[in-house]
Amino acid sequence: MTAARSSSSLALLGGSPVRDGGWPAWPQAPESTLTLLGEAARSGRWAVSGVYTGTPSFERRFAEAFAAYHSVPYAVPTTNGSAALTIAMEALGVGPGTEVVVPGLTWVACASAAAGLGATPVLVDVDPDTLSISADAAKAAVTDRTKAILVVHAYCSAADVDAFTELSRSTGIPLIEDCSQAHGAEWKGRKVGTFGTVGVFSLQQTKVLTCGEGGVVLTSSAELHDHLQQYRANGRRYTARPVAGQLELEDVGAVEGHNHSMSEFHAAVALSQLAFLDEQTAVRERNATTLAERLAAIPGVSTVPAPPGLTRRTYYDYVIRLDRDLLGALPVQRVVDAMSAELGMFFETLDAPLNANPLYVPLKSPRTPRSDAVRRNLDPARFELPAATAAYRTCFAFLHQALLGTERDVEDIATAVRKVVGHLDELRNATEGAPA
Repeated sequence: MTAARSSSSLALLGGSPVRDGGWPAWPQAPESTLTLLGEAARSGRWAVSGVYTGTPSFERRFAEAFAAYHSVPYAVPTTNGSAALTIAMEALGVGPGTEVVVPGLTWVACASAAAGLGATPVLVDVDPDTLSISADAAKAAVTDRTKAILVVHAYCSAADVDAFTELSRSTGIPLIEDCSQAHGAEWKGRKVGTFGTVGVFSLQQTKVLTCGEGGVVLTSSAELHDHLQQYRANGRRYTARPVAGQLELEDVGAVEGHNHSMSEFHAAVALSQLAFLDEQTAVRERNATTLAERLAAIPGVSTVPAPPGLTRRTYYDYVIRLDRDLLGALPVQRVVDAMSAELGMFFETLDAPLNANPLYVPLKSPRTPRSDAVRRNLDPARFELPAATAAYRTCFAFLHQALLGTERDVEDIATAVRKVVGHLDELRNATEGAPA
């Protein structure tokens, strides 16, 4: 990258880009992943509902490895993160007439999983610094109908674990820790996902631990583990003494379950990828620290800080903030477009706040009762989320794989930010002059 490229007109408007692309790929499929996939394909068992072959299933192997990684006794894999949220809520008694406290700035499944069970998602604001759910806002939202509090550790930071564990202790309301953006992160040396009653993870393609589509629920409770297994496998659980040639699942029916079971192929991929998680996290941490230092030198630009208790960060969606005065009326989407053009890589805005997110529309669901009172409670627009809204309007982000590269990659990202920020007037003029 030459100095001319960093100071020329924006690439989006015809100038030379800072970089022509070429970034670390994601997902990654090393030979060990292909080897385990081949083993799964030749095993004669492609699902937990297949017969026991005399060797442990990949689903059980991954569950045990993931639980051991977090130093807890139990893990239950699922088809995806939404399914993991669903069975976690079911196991805690979430259903009609109950409420779940949900952060207002997060992926839509966090709210729609609760609404799909007939509960009312109560949207609360995020901490304006960390962009994770605010403990004070959550406390204010608790009622005698609150069945669970969903804590989402978001945007390379974390919610205040100490405050939320105290809130759970004082109210008796269980915590669900959603760590879909925080695999391997630690709070005071202990992995997140192990402080709540249950911990939930997504293994979707973009996540730092992925198998394409998948999810996991962690718990230290033997009773909850038993119910979680049944909720994910039509009321069945693993038998204690499997017999080769027979089904390994036994009928129980203590709860009404559905099929949310992870396939053997996905479990094999997840198991193989887990071996690389800590090494990749260390690379991301190193590059993210360098990038934060570079960005701090650009006036009007900042990143998301870590609360003091977050002793190890996971970098999933790396967020860059622009001062509101610097951005003015310019839509942050235009900054996203400009950054993508400069670097030839994917940038995005944050998820739209759930009180105005076009994907969270519970009133359009045929499962939503026609009762006016129920519909008023479910209407997302009734919630005020000023911090979430401010973040949505001033922040943009890129995905973690760009942090698996070199120091030069980090320098190019910082250079592109400096260039775009230095040409905001040019971008603003072009935006205002564009046809409607």
